[in-house]
Amino acid sequence: MRFSLVTTFAAAMLLAACSTPSEEASTTSGSGSSGSTTSSSTDAGTSQSGLPGPAAGTQEELTVEVGDRVFFDFDQYNIRADQRGTVEALAAWLDSNPGATLTLEGHADERGTREYNLALGERRANSVRDYLIALGSNPGRLSVVSFGEERPAVLGSNDSAWAQNRRSAFVVN
Repeated sequence: MRFSLVTTFAAAMLLAACSTPSEEASTTSGSGSSGSTTSSSTDAGTSQSGLPGPAAGTQEELTVEVGDRVFFDFDQYNIRADQRGTVEALAAWLDSNPGATLTLEGHADERGTREYNLALGERRANSVRDYLIALGSNPGRLSVVSFGEERPAVLGSNDSAWAQNRRSAFVVN
């Protein structure tokens, strides 16, 4: 009974969200409120423009707004100059989503021993963490884990696959 009530309510909310606003509400102008059509748009999984979009503070929003990873050169853990903008955007995203916490995952390509790649992945994730802290992010909202070569983003034993696997990924908790 309770499940069907919740399902019915969710369906009603979905249908209400899909309805088009009346012409009177869309033509109202002035410095006051724009009506109730946008009062909770970000809470209901829509963007500030009123178009459907990911909810604030979610993995989907992070991926759309910032991206969910940065890449590293072979056998390196320093953040490349072309990847710093992504980490800076991540710091800004964290500032605008104060309730969000992140896990920074370190990854490596398949070359090297398992132990070496786990250590390299950890250094890569810590490099991103340290840069975020230097940009003013709260260290208590950041955790680090290394997967080494265990979770490749792309399968293959070539330069293209290896380049995609040398990364640090951002996961919203």
